[in-house]
Amino acid sequence: MKFKSLLMCFFLSIGTIFAQENTGINTQYRAERVKLSDLVHTKLKVRFDYEKSQMPAEAWITLTPHFYPVSELELDAKAMLIEEVSLNGKALKYEYDGNKLQIKLGNTFGRGDEYTIYIKYTARPEEVAQEGSIAITDAKGLYFIDPLGTDPKKPTQIWTQGETESSSCWFPTIDSPNQKTSEEIYMTVPDQYVTLSNGLLKDQKKNSDGTRTDYWKFDKKHAPYLFFMGVGDFTIVKDKWKNIAVDYYVEKEYEPYAMGIFGLTPEMMDFFSAYTGVEYPWSKYAQMVGRDYVSGAMENTTAVLHGDRAYQTESELFDINSFESTIAHELFHHWFGDLVTAESWSNLTVNESFANYSEYLWFEYKYGKDRADAHRHAEIEGYLTSGDEQKDLVRFYYNSREDMFDAVSYNKGGAILHMLRSYLGDDAFKAGMKEYLNDNLYGTAEAHQLRLAFEKVSGRDLNWFFNQWYFGSGQPQLDVTYVYSEEANIVTVQIKQTQENLFEFPLAIEVFEGDKAKRYEVWVDEKEVSFSFEYTNKPDLVNVDADRTLLAVINDEKTLENLAHLYKVGKKYEDRREAIEGLALQQDNELAYKTLTVALVDPYYGLRSMAIDKIDLSNPNAKKAVKEIESMATNDKSTLVRAKAIKKLSDFNGTDYAALFKEGLTSKSNAIKTSSLIALYKVDPESAIAYASSLKEGLEKESMKDALIPIYIMDQTESQMAYVAENLMYGMFFNPDDETRNTYKEGFQWVAASSNEQATQNLVNSLVQLGIKYKSIGADTIANQVLQQVLALKKMSDYENKEALVTIVEDGLSRLE
Repeated sequence: MKFKSLLMCFFLSIGTIFAQENTGINTQYRAERVKLSDLVHTKLKVRFDYEKSQMPAEAWITLTPHFYPVSELELDAKAMLIEEVSLNGKALKYEYDGNKLQIKLGNTFGRGDEYTIYIKYTARPEEVAQEGSIAITDAKGLYFIDPLGTDPKKPTQIWTQGETESSSCWFPTIDSPNQKTSEEIYMTVPDQYVTLSNGLLKDQKKNSDGTRTDYWKFDKKHAPYLFFMGVGDFTIVKDKWKNIAVDYYVEKEYEPYAMGIFGLTPEMMDFFSAYTGVEYPWSKYAQMVGRDYVSGAMENTTAVLHGDRAYQTESELFDINSFESTIAHELFHHWFGDLVTAESWSNLTVNESFANYSEYLWFEYKYGKDRADAHRHAEIEGYLTSGDEQKDLVRFYYNSREDMFDAVSYNKGGAILHMLRSYLGDDAFKAGMKEYLNDNLYGTAEAHQLRLAFEKVSGRDLNWFFNQWYFGSGQPQLDVTYVYSEEANIVTVQIKQTQENLFEFPLAIEVFEGDKAKRYEVWVDEKEVSFSFEYTNKPDLVNVDADRTLLAVINDEKTLENLAHLYKVGKKYEDRREAIEGLALQQDNELAYKTLTVALVDPYYGLRSMAIDKIDLSNPNAKKAVKEIESMATNDKSTLVRAKAIKKLSDFNGTDYAALFKEGLTSKSNAIKTSSLIALYKVDPESAIAYASSLKEGLEKESMKDALIPIYIMDQTESQMAYVAENLMYGMFFNPDDETRNTYKEGFQWVAASSNEQATQNLVNSLVQLGIKYKSIGADTIANQVLQQVLALKKMSDYENKEALVTIVEDGLSRLE
């Protein structure tokens, strides 16, 4: 499952906006669930009651004792109406508490015996009361989206979300990741809708009442949390990998863009099959985009569900596919997570760290190391700012299993795999993955089995690595100093670990005399160590962690001259990034400014963009930089860099570039148009508003909203206030740019103080939705406080419709309670 980049990282970036109460770590040991019985096969027949948001269904569950004889069976079944439980046509005695179904089997079954329980029931997802994660606050398993068709802005859809243990909200099962079962599902739906489930669509039968029954069959074994059903008015865009169907389920208006969003999937399947040494093991691969999805995406076997942030238009895709890493992430889960599954939530990282690292592997393969290393840097920053550093990667003590879905299991886990790959070498790393997958095919595993696979392949003992990185917490905090003996021509590198627990690790150090480097491989295994290296001429740079693989916080006080040389000779993204960041703080120095100007033409677009952000164009030496940025605004091969250059010029001296901004509005690039429109508003508001008014309602206007909303706020365009109010919450709380966030806050004050009833209603609705969706981290309290402020404003105001406005806000407060 991926909610990290779409939701979790928003929360990491805004820190204390929503403060979660620290309740401490539970002292209960979280063991793998005891297996008394094993699932063998699950057969379901379901239909949907759209009026009640319920699912009448029948289940045939085949099981076998795991080892010891059994005469009773416990199934997870949350908030259901149980109508019948039987075995071979004979009614069985059972007890049900709304969560667990305890069944007397009426017989004793021994190891090797199989039996099939029949259960007639109704799933009632709206009655489910169970804790979810940051991303999934209402973990009810089965979701009806606008079931009565009353919302003109939403299609009617149904989709399921099983991870962690929510599949038991829609069918009785042993809802544990250490269970594996095959499945078949008969789904009866209105005939105008299409369906998606795991495996292959074997049959479709039209019924006399205007419905249709689709029969989906999945022959191989997977965990219950990976079961999936999707229903809705989707267009199926067909693709292919070898002889396997690859389908994309999208709403009709996004049909022209489906290949642009998902079209690299077959190439990913090729790459991942080759990299792991295990060919894609399933019968098809489908991806569906669902409305109001509670996470970023989910790796349901052969039937991935993405949130609607996957939707992008042609102009957005012209810049970059912002969902590409998520598409890779969920696909790679079909090896790590679906094919071999973590045996317990404590071991979640053997699923999620690999899916996280697959994003790096894909970017490295497709676009090169700079793009991959930039992605890795962002992931590590997410981990280091998460507040989770004291959590073990494999964690047997936690408050809730949902707590495992954090920056440690994902971000840190991926960074640890990168270190392991660097230590073992690429070939051994790939061979170790293949060994792990083949050893545990269609089964479950834990971190120890991962270690054993890599040890078997490499011939190296890896206990030291796993003990500190998998079964420990934190990372090295290093103070690095240099002592030069000019008489002896020796530089001594002193490394001190300042964190509490000791780490050991290999480290590469490069000593540069001019452009040439001498490389040294050292091993750090003490709190304080020193390494001495001879030189001919005093080094221009000593680069510690030259491979940039170590997960650590390194306090390395390089001089300005060191940083300039680092940019000059640095071959890695992190080298050049460190240099740009350090030199940007010293722009009054001629060498620093000159190097920043050189960075404007860095080979990687992300660092060119960063250099544009950092460089101060008011510097007396800025003439060359200004010329370079002017050229970049029209000629850079990256449209994202061109957009950043346009913004820089608008902030520097926008009146000189009005023609450039107007020309930018004709670009195919959404980023350039967005940047140009905001820039144009600053110098020619009338032209900017005229262009905004010319945009068609729908996708064209939606793709430009990052520009439209700020200018409507700055212009206080009354006719667009309701539209602004719909979108304020995202901009206020989740936008990473401080300037933009402040603009949205001004927009909030504008709407909150207004007499516009529709805008007030939209503002209240968005606050209520935010509060409900993220209730588990205190968003409901924040939303309540904000609504109270709005209510006070409305009560103090002297509007003719004051009573109506007050009622709107009070209704919103009541919905939060």
